[in-house]
Amino acid sequence: MKIIRMSDIKGEINKKGLLTKMLVNHKNATIRNIVLKPDEVVPPHKVEVDVFFYVVKGKGTIVIGEEANSVIEGDIVVCPPNIYMSVKANQNMEFSFLNVKTPSL
Repeated sequence: MKIIRMSDIKGEINKKGLLTKMLVNHKNATIRNIVLKPDEVVPPHKVEVDVFFYVVKGKGTIVIGEEANSVIEGDIVVCPPNIYMSVKANQNMEFSFLNVKTPSL
C-alpha cells in the first residue's frame, strides 16, 4: 500500500504559472493537485484523454465545452477527450482540486 499525503508534497509552478503537486504519474493515470489563488484561472485547453476534476477545497467555476458550472468541495466534474476546459477560482478564496487524466499523457 502506498499512502500519498498531499500536504507533504512540495508544489511546483507549472508552465502556465499555476501551483501544482504531482501525486500519481504512471501509464494508466496522472493525478495532480492544482491550487489556484483567488480569481486565478486555468486557461481554456483540451487534451486527448479523459479528465475529471475533484474539488478538494474552495469554490470555483469549471467550464467544459460551452457549459460553465459553479463547483464546491466534494464535487466531481467529468470531461471527455478533445473538449475545451477551463477552471477559475472564486474571487475571495483559494481553490484546490485534483486533475485526473486517464490514461496518462
